[in-house]
Amino acid sequence: MGAATRDAYGKALVEIGKDDPNVIVLDADLSKSTKTEMFQKAYPERFIDVGIQEMNLVGVAAGLASCGKTPFISSFACFLMNKGYEQLRVGVSFMEQNVKVVASHGGISVGEDGASQQSVEDFALACTLPHFTVMVPADEFSAKSLIKQCAVQKGPFYVRTGRAKAPIVYDEKSQFKIGKAIKLRDGKDVTLVATGLLVFEALEAADMLKADGIDAAVVDVHTLKPLDEELLTAEAKKTGAFVVAEEHLIFGGLGSAVSQLISRKQPIPMEFIGMQDTYAESGKGQELMEKYGLTSKNIVQQAKKVVSRKSR
Repeated sequence: MGAATRDAYGKALVEIGKDDPNVIVLDADLSKSTKTEMFQKAYPERFIDVGIQEMNLVGVAAGLASCGKTPFISSFACFLMNKGYEQLRVGVSFMEQNVKVVASHGGISVGEDGASQQSVEDFALACTLPHFTVMVPADEFSAKSLIKQCAVQKGPFYVRTGRAKAPIVYDEKSQFKIGKAIKLRDGKDVTLVATGLLVFEALEAADMLKADGIDAAVVDVHTLKPLDEELLTAEAKKTGAFVVAEEHLIFGGLGSAVSQLISRKQPIPMEFIGMQDTYAESGKGQELMEKYGLTSKNIVQQAKKVVSRKSR
């Protein structure tokens, strides 16, 4: 088990701050949880805590960006995206400001904090903002690399990080590129398309399927917007079946984006793993993931189902 992606974010911020004096980090009274406190300790003169004011957090960041700074803003995903959406829309998206939104505690793996702090709508909200790039790293190595890349690429970004420790998928030598999905495993019968914590679950599912004679490819879509249309279309042509898995509502997230693409480019049978039009509740993160079907076992079930649909 590796570190949480929020921890990787905090470490990346310190390195980014060393190289770029224009980087300013802002938080909404949650720096210990979002891990921006690492930057605060290293560069206190470039850290701003606006208090519990998510709308103001976005507004201040937009102002700093308009003056040539590179602001990173953080809070819990449910607070920042839901409370700050209007300001993100008007002050950042519409104005195409260079604001980096890195929101922690995404998904139900947050656990005991309960539904009020388990963001399962953030992919949808972020993807509807024009000009935004939307990313969800799978582990600490992808998180650190993608955060560093977004710091030097102009334009608004949304990056979800998590509270739960993330299983290791990559290593220090792994290469990442914004907008380019990564095929972690080749296969010919079905492609498991996943993001975030579900990438590791997809890899485990592929092992389980192999034992049952099903050859599954695994693709990590760390960038939800823009999608890697080339790779996903090629996979659709090759395997002819997709299972899309995400720690998010089945509406408006990765599944919606992939199905929209594939329906235009290469229509195939698809099944979807995600929250089924509901919120979760307080509980241990892994138990919630199991209750709501966000595990390798559920991916296997849907993979067998979609493979059977190919022959109809």
